[in-house]
Amino acid sequence: ALLMLVLSATRMSIAAESEASPASDETIEELVVTSRRRGEPLALHAGNVSRLAADEIAAIAHQHVHELMTRISGVWLSRGSGQEHLTAIRSPVLTGAGSCGDFLYLEDGIPIRPSGFCNVNQMFEMNTEMADTIEVIRGPGSALYGSNALHGIINVLTPATGAGRDNRVAIEVGSNEFVRFRSFLSGNDAPLFGALVYADDGGFRDDSGYRQGKLQLGIDWDLRGAEFTTVFSATDLDQETAGFIFGENAYEDPNLNRGNVNPEAFRDVSSQRLYAIWKSTLTVLESDVDVDIRPYLRHSDMRFLQHFLPGQPLEENGHVSIGAISALSFASGNAQYVAGADIEYSDMFLKETQTGPTEGSDFLRETRPEGKHYDFDVQSIGIAPFVQADIALGQQLKIGAGLRLEYLHYDYENHMLVGNTRDDGSLCGFGGCIYSRPASRSDAYTNLAPKLSFSYQLRSGTTVFGVLARGFRAPQAPELYRLQSGQTVAALDSETIDSLELGIRWNKQRWSGDAAVFEMQKRDSLFRDSDGFNVSGGRSRHRGIEIAVDWQIAESLRLELDGSFASHTYDFDAVAARGETFVSGNDVDTAPRWLGSAELLFDAGNNASLALQWTSVGDYYLDAENRFQYPG
Repeated sequence: ALLMLVLSATRMSIAAESEASPASDETIEELVVTSRRRGEPLALHAGNVSRLAADEIAAIAHQHVHELMTRISGVWLSRGSGQEHLTAIRSPVLTGAGSCGDFLYLEDGIPIRPSGFCNVNQMFEMNTEMADTIEVIRGPGSALYGSNALHGIINVLTPATGAGRDNRVAIEVGSNEFVRFRSFLSGNDAPLFGALVYADDGGFRDDSGYRQGKLQLGIDWDLRGAEFTTVFSATDLDQETAGFIFGENAYEDPNLNRGNVNPEAFRDVSSQRLYAIWKSTLTVLESDVDVDIRPYLRHSDMRFLQHFLPGQPLEENGHVSIGAISALSFASGNAQYVAGADIEYSDMFLKETQTGPTEGSDFLRETRPEGKHYDFDVQSIGIAPFVQADIALGQQLKIGAGLRLEYLHYDYENHMLVGNTRDDGSLCGFGGCIYSRPASRSDAYTNLAPKLSFSYQLRSGTTVFGVLARGFRAPQAPELYRLQSGQTVAALDSETIDSLELGIRWNKQRWSGDAAVFEMQKRDSLFRDSDGFNVSGGRSRHRGIEIAVDWQIAESLRLELDGSFASHTYDFDAVAARGETFVSGNDVDTAPRWLGSAELLFDAGNNASLALQWTSVGDYYLDAENRFQYPG
């Protein structure tokens, strides 16, 4: 458990802000947008959704996105070196192959990366520091969102979709040579805005600093009565990465926990996204149809040293992609409909090169040779039509149904020798090199995702809801074409998850919150065992309960509680070719059953506030065989 007192003494902020408008006595109904790609009252949303508003994000002033996500039940973003992170949303903390594609990250409703080319750390490519709202849906997404919305969705809504914000400039300084500049500027009369974040952090461990910049520009256009917004987002990260420390309770040893045994490790990342949001209302057959079309152009480039692997190969990857998401919303009688189609084209590449010999045993030196390991390109095309209907049966009951059909096609081109040889064609000992390269080929995946839901308003402010849904993700390109010894073709199917959720949401004068129970079964997963080998065709079960409570104790005192208790277990038996044994019923490794946080907020008046936060992570196993345990 961590006890943290947030006081101005820990970090100094110098801010110049425009005068805030007078507070209104009117109650503003809380809206969420992720469930239907448009604003919808939270009370009518059939399913769970958590929301962090702009004032809360600004007050937290997070240096790492982990600090935000501790406030959402059932969610844990494990903080890595620098700006790296590993995600858990109704899931274990997923790592390695088969991990990053289980979560869908959106910016203004648009995926920030191609469906088949995720990045396990990709939230550092988003400007969460200046977000207008961040919404999180736990469990499979609706029919409106497809591949990768398996365990959850995180949607960062920028000022482009907000109602306007005050201009501000802030300079922050802190321990370990931390300096950060933030600004948000908008024209008084001109419909444009700019948001900038630049941070320089020396890191609390040796040679572990980073420099990061995030820029976002937006402009609104007057287009014949339609809303049209153009947004440009760019991020750049230059990070010195700290390697792992080893030994039981090593993190408690002051002689070890600030050291860095891999001062050579680094991660350089840049990303750019240009997109538009076009909204209009058309009259079709005497009915109003709301049109929402969002075309986009994306690019990313990354270089990082894989210090966690023997031989420390350098990985280089990147992509250029273009596409559009669209939605048509209309009503007919007591029913509301959303229909549309998403389309995407991506051009991706990946290279892996080792510049020196591997240190260690004869087996490691022979099977992980220096030289080039992989060099390939992949072009992908994705098409996904969808439809969702919500029908009101009386004043209290609403039922919903949705269906999404998604097709994803890969064209893979290998630029090296086929097989698990060295790059010069010579053979490795001990049965061949650990790296295996398939011949150029094409692959295609088609997935169908249905969803059923209901919501029932018991009385004013209280809603009961239920959701039965399927989520999916097609295999990612690196999983298909970056193979291991013994593989000539990756026999991977699309990963699917079936989810049942029941919950209640309430909103009273002084307290509000929600609670949900869920059970999910996941099939055709790709796991990485503790020895670093991939295991395909896995299955797992996930069941638990989540609760979030917001209690306004007094006018100036508020308590927020978030917690979850869940079981994540293997649902298959297997012995990995070179790794460990998977036993049905064992806990998935790195899957804490308990996650919780409590935050007490005090508004002292005169522009001063205090917050006291406590967070807790339960114990979990470190391996698939459940032999080693971390106490939490």
